Amino acid sequence: MYVIVVYDIAVERIDAVRKYLKKYLFWKQNSVFEGELTRAELERIKTDLKDMIDEKQDYVIFYILRDEKAVKRFEMGEPKVDISNVI
Repeated sequence: MYVIVVYDIAVERIDAVRKYLKKYLFWKQNSVFEGELTRAELERIKTDLKDMIDEKQDYVIFYILRDEKAVKRFEMGEPKVDISNVI
């Protein structure tokens, strides 16, 4: 499945969350990750993030799609993340 994760995390936890998500997904923008996951990977990420965040202060959204083809994307501007070395 194709997953997009968008978050608003307090500054003291943001680096830990970003480093964790980089293990599974591509970092697209400051608070946006996306990529293909198995159902088991998605469940693991949800469980691990629940332990990492403060649910009274932080907010995470998971958009779950069949596959990347189901996403219609329109981008403007210069990406902040260098993807030139991605195959």
